[in-house]
Amino acid sequence: MPEFKCDLVLSEEDAKFASGRITEYYQNFGNMADYLRKIKLERVAEMPTPLFGFNLSDDFFSDFNMHPEDMDFRVGLADHEIFHNYLEIITSHAIEASNPGRKVILMVYENNTNKIVGFIRLGSPMMNIAPRNRYFGEVLGAEQMPVFNKHAIMGMIIVPTQPFGFNYLGGKLLALMCCSHEVKKIIDEKYDMNLCHFETTSLYGSTKSMSQYDGLKPFIKGQGLTDSNFAPLMNDSYFKDLEKFFVEKNGGPIVWEEASSRKMKVQAKMISIIRKSLNETDRKNFEQVVDDARRLNERKRFYVSDLGYENSKDVILGKTDTLIPKSNYDRYSIENLTEWWRKKASNRYNTLRSDGRLRTTLEVWNENPDEIDIIR
Repeated sequence: MPEFKCDLVLSEEDAKFASGRITEYYQNFGNMADYLRKIKLERVAEMPTPLFGFNLSDDFFSDFNMHPEDMDFRVGLADHEIFHNYLEIITSHAIEASNPGRKVILMVYENNTNKIVGFIRLGSPMMNIAPRNRYFGEVLGAEQMPVFNKHAIMGMIIVPTQPFGFNYLGGKLLALMCCSHEVKKIIDEKYDMNLCHFETTSLYGSTKSMSQYDGLKPFIKGQGLTDSNFAPLMNDSYFKDLEKFFVEKNGGPIVWEEASSRKMKVQAKMISIIRKSLNETDRKNFEQVVDDARRLNERKRFYVSDLGYENSKDVILGKTDTLIPKSNYDRYSIENLTEWWRKKASNRYNTLRSDGRLRTTLEVWNENPDEIDIIR
């Protein structure tokens, strides 16, 4: 499989050009919120104009007089293109349309209104995460990963529509659904798995005091912070232009088709080649730019669920093949998880309404970006 030449060295002129492009890109951001907002606005600006009289946001839940006690939900598999188009105007993340490995995309509806309240994308777990290693008490090596992958899924996207998320703790509802018997069945049947481990990370990390995944014990529990030692990915146009430049200098294509994150690996390699191609003074300046960019990418909070099994760790570590349900296993059905959420959501909704803080305007990036509080 062709990749960058291991011995590729840029000329001093080319190295300065490439380092200048990266410096120009990252100097625009003071923090992660700045980064996310700029990328998102660029993405939304490229979206096609909707047909007259039609807007994607019309399908989002908007009956904010409805009390959580009166709500009913369903979750089901979604079409990839429809899911992506809806999600693009909701989430603050720049969504990658294609990801390698397993992929289960779900949309959640409130049944009385038949409106969308949230989006879930589940996928193959990342190869190595420090808090996961601490959770299992050891580093899961190459021999254990096939067993781990047979039993584990990662929450890549768990995003409520807004202000359903704000008014009703919608993010917590979606996270709980990821751990349900019903979603386990969907995943098991699609990929011939025997799911017993769910994990996810927060969008923000060390700079935020809380996450939508907090307060979900015993179903989902925090396991500390991830490590973060890479710069946030450059946006589409900057990345594509710089990659094209390196393809020309490399004398051939750059391919990492099986990588968990091709774009991340290509960007890291480009930075490495630039670093070794610069003179000492320019290298120090460039390394400072890269270090500052790395600090934008916060350490994320890491969360896990055993889906109601008391020995999920033992199964994943290969000590047994038989899953043993816990005494509260029945609580992991969508019906029972929703009832557990309903009490918290009712308290939240009643408080917001009595305080006059209930939000009633849909928050979508293609209509009112200045009103969006970047929390999703």
